Amino acid sequence: MNSFHFETTPRIICHSGACAGLGEAARNLGIRHAFFVTDNGLHQAGLTTSAIDALKAAGIAVSIFSAVQADPPESVIVQAAASAREAGADGVIGFGGGSSMDTAKLVALLVKSPQELSGIYGVGLARGPRLPLIQIPTTAGTGSEVTPISVVTTPTDEKKPVVSSFLLPDIALLDPQLTIALPPAITGATGIDALVHAIESLSTHLKRNPLSDLLAIKAVQMVYSHLPKAVKDGGNLEVREQMLLASLFAGMAFSNASVGAVHAFAYPLGVRFHVPHGLSNSLMLPHILRFNLKAGEAAYALLGRSIRPELGTASDAQAAAAFVDAVSELVAQMPCAQRLRDVGIGRDDLPVLAKDVMGIQRLLAHNPRPITPDDAMALYASAF
Repeated sequence: MNSFHFETTPRIICHSGACAGLGEAARNLGIRHAFFVTDNGLHQAGLTTSAIDALKAAGIAVSIFSAVQADPPESVIVQAAASAREAGADGVIGFGGGSSMDTAKLVALLVKSPQELSGIYGVGLARGPRLPLIQIPTTAGTGSEVTPISVVTTPTDEKKPVVSSFLLPDIALLDPQLTIALPPAITGATGIDALVHAIESLSTHLKRNPLSDLLAIKAVQMVYSHLPKAVKDGGNLEVREQMLLASLFAGMAFSNASVGAVHAFAYPLGVRFHVPHGLSNSLMLPHILRFNLKAGEAAYALLGRSIRPELGTASDAQAAAAFVDAVSELVAQMPCAQRLRDVGIGRDDLPVLAKDVMGIQRLLAHNPRPITPDDAMALYASAF
């Protein structure tokens, strides 16, 4: 028997120019006053214009909140919810990367069902319902448009998740035109984030299931094939669409399985040094794959054969090693920082990072190989 529970966003719209249909999609959800959640950089760059214009053309009032911060602080989310409530919004649009979409989820929940944000960290503690919610990703990495998870930075600089079915959006709207302006470095780092989601959802020994496995394998194949092309030629809409889909598939996979040590080791880099999440994952991925090689051999071999058919007759050990080598080479090709020291982290900072990561047992528990405090220090040192 293979008992499992699988849930995701019920409606997905994916095509070039999909943003033009946002107004109709919102009206069909009964939205008459949309609270538009994004960050100031996207808004000032004019990337939000097409979405906002589509809402207004459909006769929908729009209130804009553009103060989202990376790794969204609890205070910003509470402020956004208060603004939405004061505006009288009856629906929420999340527009941007993971931080904007995570913020939008919680705004939709807190406005409709007021509750203390600090009281719902964890799994299944949030009360519903929420306002109608549409998510529009502008990066191909987080997969937040199809996950029931929002990650919040607390006042004590911890990253804590709210996990609830109430956070699953009504619609994920994928428009590759919104991603063509992403610089190569961000394209690379966010793409590796999607890759990590897929790898870790397949290698967790606790919650993986047949559907998450299928999605993870497909996502790995797509990222491995299309990410170098997206970095090299950002204006290629077909490649950008494939990366959006890869991110979406990986999001479906990990939110119904889990992530593991790569994400755990990435979190302290974001909280203490404000390293972007995708880049944090990219910095740690090769080192943790090598650490896990023996324990994760079966999963890594499966993924190795999925991206390199010539490994079909290789042993599991050979296919797994080839996969780790291939991923390490892919990371090395990305036009972004490759070592912790490249992002302002000093060798003296490593002990505190190692101490921090050992407190993230909810993710370390999903790693194929147990991690001790000495292992944590050694892994950060190898990435330094």
